[in-house]
Amino acid sequence: MPPRSGKSGTKGGWRALALSILLHSAIVAAAVYGWFTWKHRSPPTETMAIEATVVDERALKGIAPKAEPAPPEPLPPEPAAEPAPVEELGPPKPDPAEVERKEQERLAAEKLEQEKQEKKAAEELKEREDAQRVEAEKQAAARAAAEKSAVEKAAADKKALEKKRVEDAAAAKKAAEEKVRQAREAELRRALEAEERGNAMRNSDEAARWHAQIVARVTRAWIRPPSAQPGISCIVSVTQVPGGEVTAVRVNSCSIDDAALRESVEAAVYRASPLPSPPDAALFERNLELTFAPQ
Repeated sequence: MPPRSGKSGTKGGWRALALSILLHSAIVAAAVYGWFTWKHRSPPTETMAIEATVVDERALKGIAPKAEPAPPEPLPPEPAAEPAPVEELGPPKPDPAEVERKEQERLAAEKLEQEKQEKKAAEELKEREDAQRVEAEKQAAARAAAEKSAVEKAAADKKALEKKRVEDAAAAKKAAEEKVRQAREAELRRALEAEERGNAMRNSDEAARWHAQIVARVTRAWIRPPSAQPGISCIVSVTQVPGGEVTAVRVNSCSIDDAALRESVEAAVYRASPLPSPPDAALFERNLELTFAPQ
């Protein structure tokens, strides 16, 4: 809406212009009215001149009248004087009350027009604001939809990545377990094969000769206790490391229950350390079970 000061100035200019137009219109109307009145006024009545001769009554009765001089010949009638020109009157002065009424009507019309313009401007402003609000709502909805789509996509990507990670971890775990299983199976196969080979070698003549060498060394290192009787025998478990170093000895059983005999056999095994090495490294056994039967 324009400032009130601008409207006041415009209103004053319009008022002056309207008064000027009204005054000139009144002058023109008065001039036209005077001209019309003068043009249609009644023309003046013309006086007709009549020539006449006076007859004496006595002449009519046959009596000769005295001769009288002839009357002078009448003068021709003077031309009728032209009417004085009617002075043209100026336009009638406008009625102040009428002028005030018209001014009030003009002001009322201006106010009505101004109100119409203001109402129209307000409606246009409201329409623009509504259009802007609708557009803003559309843009906000579009942004919200885009953000929601982005969030959903990010969540879906994260879920897919997590699923892939879990699947990869499961696959890696399964592969590791399979590798461990295969390694265990291979180790078991190797152990079984080694055991089979060991059993085969332990039952071989070379293994028997190696065991006999060990028993012979232990027998040489044995100190017979007084309680030992001829024909005794003991089953002895020996643990050794590569090189023949004895790390543990245990007498499992003896033909007689004699503690001194047991202790003497264990001491003999430790004194016999290191034990003889096998002729073939494949014959080596960490845990030996020997039959000690001195003669």
